[in-house]
Amino acid sequence: MTNIEMMQRRNEILKRNIGSLILKDNKHGLNGQENYFYNSLIKELHMSESQLNNIRNRS
Repeated sequence: MTNIEMMQRRNEILKRNIGSLILKDNKHGLNGQENYFYNSLIKELHMSESQLNNIRNRS
């Protein structure tokens, strides 16, 4: 598995986790800890997507 494939897989997992938190937020709301976790996942996804785009642009 190449580095790009690993990053793509990681992004898929992050998106799935974010999606489940969005569903929970829509149904019941998030408590403080879950909201912090949700925001950290969003930041991590943005950083990962940026790194992946930089790698793709270099090639």
